[in-house]
Amino acid sequence: MGNQQSAENLDSKKEKKKGINTFVLLFGVLIAMAILSYILPAGQYERHEVDGRNVVIEGTYHIIDRTPVDAFHLFTAIHEGLVEAAPIVFYVIIIGGMINVMNATGALNGLLSTTAEKLAKQRLAFIAILMLLFALGGAFIGMAEESLMYIPIIIPFALALGFDAFTGCAIVLMGMSIGFTSAVMNPFTIGLAQGIAELPLFSGLHLRLALFVVFYMACVGFVYHHANQVAKDPSKGIWGDRRYEGVAIIDKPHFTTRHKLILLAFVGAIACLVVGVLKYGFYMGEYSGVFIIVSIIFAIIGKMSSHEYIDKFMEGAQGILSGALICGFARGIVVVLTNGNIIDTILNGAATILEQTSSAVCAAGMFVVQALIHLLVPSGSGQAMLTMPIMVPLADLLGVTRQTACLIFTLADGIGNTILPTSGYFMAALAVAGLSWGQWAKKIWPFVLAEYVISIVVVVLANMAGYGPF
Repeated sequence: MGNQQSAENLDSKKEKKKGINTFVLLFGVLIAMAILSYILPAGQYERHEVDGRNVVIEGTYHIIDRTPVDAFHLFTAIHEGLVEAAPIVFYVIIIGGMINVMNATGALNGLLSTTAEKLAKQRLAFIAILMLLFALGGAFIGMAEESLMYIPIIIPFALALGFDAFTGCAIVLMGMSIGFTSAVMNPFTIGLAQGIAELPLFSGLHLRLALFVVFYMACVGFVYHHANQVAKDPSKGIWGDRRYEGVAIIDKPHFTTRHKLILLAFVGAIACLVVGVLKYGFYMGEYSGVFIIVSIIFAIIGKMSSHEYIDKFMEGAQGILSGALICGFARGIVVVLTNGNIIDTILNGAATILEQTSSAVCAAGMFVVQALIHLLVPSGSGQAMLTMPIMVPLADLLGVTRQTACLIFTLADGIGNTILPTSGYFMAALAVAGLSWGQWAKKIWPFVLAEYVISIVVVVLANMAGYGPF
């Protein structure tokens, strides 16, 4: 966008807002669970197989001999966790490589830049269409950190329309978030959660699509209402440090036929995955294969050399490696709980507290727990690996469907990404936009609160309706 200052902002965002290191948090949880293995009694539920899935048998909990996890095996649990999570870890790494190859072709950037330019005189369409593009990115490819690069592109357009910095940032951040929250086919959240819950991959699509539409319309209305107020009265705007004021939009965006073919190939890949899941039972191996194939197609259409393709793929894989390792690290915590034989003890305690209430109250309680855990573990994939092995059998014991448990996780995780300061990419986005957390939170908290309330109502109703298949 001909914006050297914006580029510098992107380069320095890590220095400005590092946030809380997720690995440090998870290691602290790992230590705490190892200590608990010395304190809590060891116990087990009996389990049996029902339609190919492992199910806890209610009323069979019994105490067994303690098997506490010592200091040495605390560290070996990390390796065990990585081994157990290997299919997921490599799946995430392959997705990272594919996304980076697509980004390297300039197709996505060309689409967004051209769209912003063409809608530069249509205020409502500018907000609605751009938010839809970011929402689709969050819903289908789990776009999160990737959205940071578009904030310096969108904000100058928003300012040119008479809007403020908050509007430009919200188009990107809130647009991406509603897609990530509804998780229509988000491989990093619903994909991982359903894998752990032994559910058909991306099942229950109808409700998540409905939520996507509802959240999208509400979000567009919220952002447009604010933007319209600012256009009429600039004193109502949130301008941050005003770093983008006076920035000229001088570069003509390029959206070529080649870019269109690349995006068409991506849409075709998504369609292939949907058909594969519904008709042939595709799972992570097949998904990974499709992503590798389409990344090669991107490279061919984009006229990349083999060396350039490999470099871009490896660059993307490297960029997402920490997120992939978080999955294995979080799984290490479950390994400690399992080896210490206290995971069923925790389940029994939670079930004892909640079993006197209705399944509706249980579903709402599980949502609150997931929302609180997200404050400590902001990584969606890491949180899935940490909490779902506990939440799934707990759901079985409490009469909550496993599909509802997965929905609870995705909603609680996604909503928190727009307000909780422990979310690294969220804080980085504010830094790039030149906004403080206080400025952002003061404006957005009513909308976030409404999202939480609506989500609790939805998960309760979904569970009452037997949202499944199970």
